[in-house]
Amino acid sequence: MKRITLVYWIVTGLFAAFMIFSSISNVTLAPEAVAMLSGRLGYPEYIIPFLGVAKILGSIAILIPSFRRIKEWAYAGLFFDLFGAFFSLLKVEGPQPEVFFMLIFIGLLLASYFLWHKKLATAV
Repeated sequence: MKRITLVYWIVTGLFAAFMIFSSISNVTLAPEAVAMLSGRLGYPEYIIPFLGVAKILGSIAILIPSFRRIKEWAYAGLFFDLFGAFFSLLKVEGPQPEVFFMLIFIGLLLASYFLWHKKLATAV
């Protein structure tokens, strides 16, 4: 049980750190975030800070040990965010190697989610 808990916290911490750090440019409307999301992908500029705040809140939610239902919703929201980003990049950029780099973070999210459920199952 301790090994699962340790691996869960390492994976979840790395994933949450990535999501929080990547969302700061969205919240502050950094020029590179606006150029990427509005310029290249065609999203409206008003959605960029919303996505950034949502990613930060979702990342905090998966780090809090309690509130199972909120954590489930946070995992779902973060999955939709990452998969939507992957799909948008795939449609705009085509099958480029940097597009498939997004799958690493989707994999971290899924690993964190399944380890969380495994940790819950062993705790009972």
